[in-house]
Amino acid sequence: MDSLFDSAAEEATPQPLAVRMRPRTLDEVIGQRHLLGSGTPLRRLVESEAPMSLFLWGPPGTGKTTLAYVVSNVTKRRFVEISAVSAGVKDVRAAIDNARRELGMSGRQTVLFVDEVHRFNKAQQDALLPAVENRWVTFIGATTENPSFSVISPLLSRSLLLTLESLSDDDVRAVLERAVSEPRGLGGRATLAPEALDHLVRLAGGDARRSLTYLEAAALLADDITVEVVEKAADKAAVRYDRQGDQHYDVISAFIKSMRGSDADAALHYLARMIEAGEDPRFIARRIVIFASEDVGMADPTCLQTAVAVAQAVQLIGLPEGQINLAHAVIHCAMAPKSNAVVKAIGAAVGDVRKGLIGQVPGHLRDAHYPGAAKLGHGDGYKYPHDFDHGLVRQDYAPEQVRERRYYEPTRHGAEAPVADRWTRIRDFLRGS
Repeated sequence: MDSLFDSAAEEATPQPLAVRMRPRTLDEVIGQRHLLGSGTPLRRLVESEAPMSLFLWGPPGTGKTTLAYVVSNVTKRRFVEISAVSAGVKDVRAAIDNARRELGMSGRQTVLFVDEVHRFNKAQQDALLPAVENRWVTFIGATTENPSFSVISPLLSRSLLLTLESLSDDDVRAVLERAVSEPRGLGGRATLAPEALDHLVRLAGGDARRSLTYLEAAALLADDITVEVVEKAADKAAVRYDRQGDQHYDVISAFIKSMRGSDADAALHYLARMIEAGEDPRFIARRIVIFASEDVGMADPTCLQTAVAVAQAVQLIGLPEGQINLAHAVIHCAMAPKSNAVVKAIGAAVGDVRKGLIGQVPGHLRDAHYPGAAKLGHGDGYKYPHDFDHGLVRQDYAPEQVRERRYYEPTRHGAEAPVADRWTRIRDFLRGS
């Protein structure tokens, strides 16, 4: 379909606040400074008259549709939007045919914007190739998933991939303040209390569209928008949580200690509090990754695998869906057998090093590959473990100063119990006990 910005349609049906507040120029775009600075590829492409092909990859509400519209508006090109959720090959070809017809008749180029392009199958993506190759349209595809896995190689190789980042709290705050004051927004007809503004920023979670949707709903309820009005509009109670204050540290502390204490229910409660308060999900994921080694360790080695996978998943898909991945990791960590032997082991080793217990690397373990090493006796007497039964051979590995030190003391918890048995036998053998 053609651009949504049709004056007759505006009079018949008022546009949503998020649509009305879309920037009209690159300079009006809030956030994404890494893409919009002077001399960046996007700005150079917009300032040129040549057709282009772009993929915009980023979380919801970061401005993918906005950037597509701005490109169309600044370059005076038709804006045609297709949703990959509902469109098929027939719709794609029709849009391309119309664009070619318009180009031939008037010379006017078309921006073909495909939202959620990752939902297109191979045949639908193949239908876009002729238009991209022959530059019949300026193609812009928006996706929340990594195009490297969801877009066919011929289409991706002919396009510029731009990665959008979640908006910061300051960015979302600027979006809301502009919407309250500008005539095309609320035009000053409503006032927004500072606490209500902060609450809207927290609820947005880096999603500008969501923040504007909540603001519009609140403005329909009252001219003086308070926290209570926002709560009614968004149907979400304000979570008393300051990411820079005591609540931040208290909640994350209780979260970690609940997982350590194997109380999955309590850990999920604190996880929900952090998510609802707008905590950065990447921060939560990082703490879970740390916990997997610090508090579970070898008692369940798969816990770290889960935590790392969840951290990657959260980075890939963001919220709200990412909360399911986080809950997965939290339950795994909480229910896993616990061992702090790993963190105690590295702590003890670091402690000795800081005390000066370092010593010389045994000569037979030193690097013997560079010229002259043999003359220094490096590597002499080294026994290659793979040449011996069970891959074990008795020889000194640690410097003399710490040869008798014991760092890793495994527990008998979970999967660490058989590790403890094996480590006892290995250590006794290596040290001649």
